[in-house]
Amino acid sequence: MKSIADFSTYKISEIGCTEENISDITFLANKPISELCSGNTNLLVFPDEIDYYGEEIGMKSICHLSSTNLTTGDVVGFVGYNNTSLTIRSRFSLDGKNDNFLHYMLKKVFAVNFFDLQHTVSDEKVFELYICLFPYLLKRALRQGVYKQYQNHWYNDSNIRGKIDIPRYIRQNIPFNGKVSYICREYVYDNDVTQLIRHTIEFIKKHPLGKKILKDKETGEFVSLITNLTPSYSSKAISGVVARNLRPLHHPYFTHYNKLQRLCLQILRRGKMKYGIGDNKVYGLLFSGSWLWEEYIGLLLKDKYTHCYRSKGMRYYLFENPCRQRIIPDYIMWNPDGKTAKIIADAKYVKLNVGDIYTETKATGIYYKTITYMFRFGVNKGLLFYPSADGELKTEMKIQNTESCIIKLPLKIPFGDYSFENFCELMELSENEFKKTVNGIDII
Repeated sequence: MKSIADFSTYKISEIGCTEENISDITFLANKPISELCSGNTNLLVFPDEIDYYGEEIGMKSICHLSSTNLTTGDVVGFVGYNNTSLTIRSRFSLDGKNDNFLHYMLKKVFAVNFFDLQHTVSDEKVFELYICLFPYLLKRALRQGVYKQYQNHWYNDSNIRGKIDIPRYIRQNIPFNGKVSYICREYVYDNDVTQLIRHTIEFIKKHPLGKKILKDKETGEFVSLITNLTPSYSSKAISGVVARNLRPLHHPYFTHYNKLQRLCLQILRRGKMKYGIGDNKVYGLLFSGSWLWEEYIGLLLKDKYTHCYRSKGMRYYLFENPCRQRIIPDYIMWNPDGKTAKIIADAKYVKLNVGDIYTETKATGIYYKTITYMFRFGVNKGLLFYPSADGELKTEMKIQNTESCIIKLPLKIPFGDYSFENFCELMELSENEFKKTVNGIDII
């Protein structure tokens, strides 16, 4: 398994690739993730709400490959094709060591426990990551309700409520005994999808991480619910249940069950890291680092700032009718009246070093959008939150010929060979300092 970092460039020779590896990576590189996901149900990508988060998520590439160099962007996680597997860690981890920062963001955003996860670059670590994500997807799916499915049930009684089964009627009820054999199509909770979830729950219970993964109250309630609603469960039926779930689930209401179904299949078919999917298929688990960072900062500052992605009912526009042009700032701090904005803030996962001067194209993504939001909401302060391992201080950049400014605010990321427990302790100290700095700007 090859291990590389995000926002980095490598010589092909540096990562020890064979001709076969290069051929496989060539297939994965230089193309939109949405294209890789098409037809490859074993590739899980977060965020998955492409329509909500914008098409740019699907347009990102895992990496870019030239004749000599491999360049990564903000995509992190694990991906494989044929016999080549690639782990993209955060740039705040040491090569081959614990990817503490990625796991810390996953812990916060997905509300899962990573303390017992094997922090090594291995197939087992990736598999345990799938298990750790199960409670999050289970809760997200079941909050939409328990999945119901039409199934045929055969009855033989006097209360006819379906299509008469004539061959069975002749076999069982001649001479006539007052009963009629019939088939009734019913909407039931005990179906192929809930059975798949039940088998996954039973599998996780036997795993060393099982008790801790399923222990929180809401997860426990959903586990009990699925258990009670699948009375026909049999451990011997697992092969049939898996086979009947190989077709991806698409339902106009139960939209979150598709990814849960795919995760369950990954867990139950874990014989190899490729999960028996055959050659010429892409498999893995990928995250947008920018999305994770934005979600994490949104949770960290939720008491003071409104995270516009999490508040899905909010819609903001740049112009009045007829050309309204929707815009989505990352965070807004409101004045006490709750109607006018005080500060606009954006999360930036890119390297944002003090004094860097960017091309106009790159500056558009880093600065210009924030300035547009400031102008739209009538505020004179814009904040940029970014991760840094260098212990940088906040930087105030005054916009020429105005009273407005953009302030870069780094969150210090501990960089070293720490245990995950120690890393979390250091991150909490960094978070406290970060929030203190942010609060100091709020009161100015």
